[in-house]
Amino acid sequence: MSNTDYKKMYDKIFKAMGELTPLSADCGKLCGHACCKGDGNTGMRLFPYEETNLSVKELDSGVRLAVCSGECNRAERPLACRIFPFFPTIDDRGRIFVEADTRAQRLCPLITHSDEIIFDKRFFKAVKRVGKILAKDKECREFLIASTEEIDTYADFLGEAK
Repeated sequence: MSNTDYKKMYDKIFKAMGELTPLSADCGKLCGHACCKGDGNTGMRLFPYEETNLSVKELDSGVRLAVCSGECNRAERPLACRIFPFFPTIDDRGRIFVEADTRAQRLCPLITHSDEIIFDKRFFKAVKRVGKILAKDKECREFLIASTEEIDTYADFLGEAK
């Protein structure tokens, strides 16, 4: 795909997500907006060919992070911020599932208290649709596979059954 095609794909993805969040209320009130306390060094992973107006830090591993100072224009948030703390995982047959991203567990109470919370089902449908859109592109599908493996490995480390 060309850069223009990727821009169109992400525009479609952001439109699918809209303003949906895991809860119908501001989940940041539960944790003091822990996921939005940027320090100028840490950030959220960018998906393949995702562009951002935020500062980008490239790690030695090639991972690109959108780095923020703790405040941003919500309309310009990267995809990882829009779907946090969940992720569209992919199985061996190419099916997309939406799962809690165990990598976010130390930061987000939505992960550790998920059995006590009533989530917005529209959010999960949108994240699943996002996963299906991403899976159509070879590099994005490979990113989903690698991220799914990382999430599963972390869950195994924590002793959480899938």
